Amino acid sequence: MRVTQSMLSGNMLRNLNTSYGKMGKLQEQLYSGRKVNRPSDDPVVAIKGMAYRTELDRTEQYKRNIGEANTWLDTTDDSLGQVGEALNRVKELIAQAANDTNLLEDREKVAKEMEQIKRQLQDIANSQVGGKYIFSGTQTDKPLFVNGVTNPALQGATGVTGPNSSIEIDVFEAVRININTPGKELFDKIDDFMGTIVTTLQSGTGEQIGDLLGGIASGTNTTLSSIQNEALEQRADVGARQNRVELMEQRLDLHEINTTKQMSMNEDTEYAGTITELVTQESIHQAALSVGARIIQQTLVDFMR
Repeated sequence: MRVTQSMLSGNMLRNLNTSYGKMGKLQEQLYSGRKVNRPSDDPVVAIKGMAYRTELDRTEQYKRNIGEANTWLDTTDDSLGQVGEALNRVKELIAQAANDTNLLEDREKVAKEMEQIKRQLQDIANSQVGGKYIFSGTQTDKPLFVNGVTNPALQGATGVTGPNSSIEIDVFEAVRININTPGKELFDKIDDFMGTIVTTLQSGTGEQIGDLLGGIASGTNTTLSSIQNEALEQRADVGARQNRVELMEQRLDLHEINTTKQMSMNEDTEYAGTITELVTQESIHQAALSVGARIIQQTLVDFMR
């Protein structure tokens, strides 16, 4: 086959363009720090990179959910702690009022303080996080108490949208945690008991007042001891969920680190290898230019200089 001058020139230009393209791609990898700058560079790496980024976005959302869970659980824990402190004060006042040496005026003073504690407990029952009532089940737009009485809008509400329903959020793949503590039953029980205390202080004997501590009070099957135990059980449950959320947060941190590492291994530029490859490609390019200059014949213009 006859090899013409134009064929030599065409092959040389084509090879030089290919060499320029390879050097340009290597330079782009060094500038961007990524092996793949467009899907066409390596479709497999690009698809895997998209999967890693989706996983990182999902992990970030789980972290935001955990932040919300911590806010709810911390507020609930603080509120139940305040309930415990208030009930301890109630216990002290009952023990004080149960002494028959107290005059009626003394018990009336205790009854007034009990009224204030009752209102304080109602305020705690209406605690909010971001404008949502944390003890109202899934009916977070409704307080447990309105104007000193149980909210009638919550009466008889049951099922998945009732005041005794749980609110769950995703904190990991297929892992959901309950972040609220339905408190209608507990706070209704506390409110009724506080009313019983006030009534007993106004008309009961020292023995009847003392029965409120641990015995069965007249007209009620609820005692202060049972209410305190129930409040402690709920707070213990909140504490257990706080520990679970903390463990999930640590798990998410490790998952994020591992996913980021895998994504880096998948698409980040290996600078040492890329620089070596670029230097090699530049040497090849210079050699191609040198060889091309020798095999391309001079034209008539060159002889006319």
